[in-house]
Amino acid sequence: MAEVTCTRCGNTREGLERPPLPGPLGARAQEEICSECWKLWLKQQTMLINHYGLNLMDPQARQFLTKNMETFLFKTGKDEQVDTSKQGTINW
Repeated sequence: MAEVTCTRCGNTREGLERPPLPGPLGARAQEEICSECWKLWLKQQTMLINHYGLNLMDPQARQFLTKNMETFLFKTGKDEQVDTSKQGTINW
């Protein structure tokens, strides 16, 4: 695996072996994100899915996760803070 200078942490580390997602977003993640930050995202993603009770068959839930992934990995927009008053819903 090639080393990348990670957009998220700024360190030069081992990158991802292959794109973690299909399409341009997966290619961007492979080019710009280190494997350590990807692991952190997977933990964050799991927490969001469990906390909000997301059904990944729901396009709105997938859109919510994609927005949060871009924010978490590429520092775009505002980080999603877990709002315990919204547990079980993704209406934001």
